[in-house]
Amino acid sequence: MRGSASEVGEHVVIFAGPMGAGKTTAIRALSEVEVVSTEAANSDRAVVDKETTTVALDYGEIGLTDSEKVRLYGVPGQRRFSFMWSILKERARGVIVLVAGDSPDPLGGMLEFVDEFRDLYERGGMLVGVTRTDLGVGPPVARYGEALAEAFPSLAVPVMALDPRDPAHMRMALMTLIVNVETRERLQAVAS
Repeated sequence: MRGSASEVGEHVVIFAGPMGAGKTTAIRALSEVEVVSTEAANSDRAVVDKETTTVALDYGEIGLTDSEKVRLYGVPGQRRFSFMWSILKERARGVIVLVAGDSPDPLGGMLEFVDEFRDLYERGGMLVGVTRTDLGVGPPVARYGEALAEAFPSLAVPVMALDPRDPAHMRMALMTLIVNVETRERLQAVAS
């Protein structure tokens, strides 16, 4: 993943998606440093019944090699905090969009965030992770890929079921995103 941060061996990845999708949990599962969170009391309990919500960002780090690390940023899921999305997108080279499979409109939530972060796909990469699939409610994971292809036929975005509590799941998703970004960069370099 190339860009201003990579010259010093750093990559920046954003975790985005609706409130309650597992962004904070995913960063906590991945990070090798203490996670910085900006949690506040959730005033939208009718939307997602959880006690706290991210209001600015979550931040963590994970090493890929001795000389490379990934900075992990989680953005708030509510649109009223979308000013943070723009700020954090500036340095990012990729985004993992998480969506809770048991939410009232998981496909709509996914499409909204894919559209919002589409510029990161264009200049880097994107992956969609469907969480809470173990509960057996909501569309099957394949339906998310179909909905993406219908709404955004020019995007080739990997979609997978993820457990944000599981470090192995999250590392697999992160590495998939990074490999996709680096492959696209190599292909673009060869084509130019």
